[in-house]
Amino acid sequence: MASAVEELGQRARDASRVLASASTVVKNTALLAAADLLVDRGPEILDANAGDLAAAERDGLKGAALDRLRLDDSRLEAMAAGLRQVAALPDPIGEVLDGTRRPNGLDIQRVRVPLGVVAIIYENRPNVTSDAAGICLKSGNAALLRGSSSALESNRVVAGLLREGAVKAGLPADAVILVDDAAHETAVEVMQLDEYVDCLIPRGGPSLIQSIHDNATVPVIIDGDGNCHVYVDAAADLDVALDIVFNAKTNRPGVCNAAESLVVHRDVAEAFVPRVASALVEAGVELRGDEPSRLLHPMGTATDDDYAREFLGLEMSVAVVADLESAIEHVNRFSTGHTEAIVTRDLDAARRFTREVDAGVVIVNASTRFTDGERFGFGAEIGTSTQKLHARGPMGLRELTTYKYLVWGDGQIVQ
Repeated sequence: MASAVEELGQRARDASRVLASASTVVKNTALLAAADLLVDRGPEILDANAGDLAAAERDGLKGAALDRLRLDDSRLEAMAAGLRQVAALPDPIGEVLDGTRRPNGLDIQRVRVPLGVVAIIYENRPNVTSDAAGICLKSGNAALLRGSSSALESNRVVAGLLREGAVKAGLPADAVILVDDAAHETAVEVMQLDEYVDCLIPRGGPSLIQSIHDNATVPVIIDGDGNCHVYVDAAADLDVALDIVFNAKTNRPGVCNAAESLVVHRDVAEAFVPRVASALVEAGVELRGDEPSRLLHPMGTATDDDYAREFLGLEMSVAVVADLESAIEHVNRFSTGHTEAIVTRDLDAARRFTREVDAGVVIVNASTRFTDGERFGFGAEIGTSTQKLHARGPMGLRELTTYKYLVWGDGQIVQ
């Protein structure tokens, strides 16, 4: 007898076959209906979220984790706006990627198609419920969602409204399925639904990622840690650099595209480190640096663990390096492959940094906070991949597709 999770997987598979052939108009209608429901039924969502927040605080959740759980009117509006943006994007399904005509007259086309069933396991963030479901639906995939126990009531309401939106457009409600059993064993079952799940995307901390590594048997795209660096080059405009570092660290320190590490060329360190350190410390940031950094401003001593750590809070490591090559070596040693930035007016230095730094996103003269599907014009994103296959960086609609070959003939046979 199939388990409850297997039955959900089967339902998602059945829905995915309907979604794969759904028209763009129908999918957009579902997304827009869901967006309206998120706003119109906002009080219902916020009531559920208030209950989740109260329970989470009793359980000791605090800081950045609590902030990720919290919903308010502006965040609900942002969730609805994300769905509307996805609806406004071109539909990738059916796009002909390339084609050839063979000497024997066969026409061969490579055409974009959905993955099928996309499972997402995530922690604390009820906005992921709408973001992930919306982007799955537009790309013709069924979404099998498994959130954390801390956001269970919020996720139930949000997922229910997305299902309502799908039904309003004539699509199966099971285009969006929430696995509402928060037990660890249930998450492991989702990770092993080989017969039904085509791709699993985890969004969470080290313990979730380790569980994925230990248990998953389905294909996985890792939405990993964001130990993001900002390197201030010898040729940087230091006023611009100050604004970028301050924004990258303090704008929203609990997210994966916040800067965790500052690297400064020694030629500008004496002029820049005291300025940026004073501004960061005044904003409540605790700094940990190497000896050259500590000689320029009081701060704690950084270890290799500090340089490798995603703080997700008001903490930051600082390193002074001898040259661009040393900066690249430092970044590549400690990077998690998420986002790395250089501030410089030297085009050759910028080109070398972008060429040699190994990350999903490399930014020149801008904040790391721009690594985001919405800011990249993708609408809502489903995550940021820190691996190289089959997606890398912010994952939008096209990252949730694969392709198949269509071969058109008129009677050819193999001789």
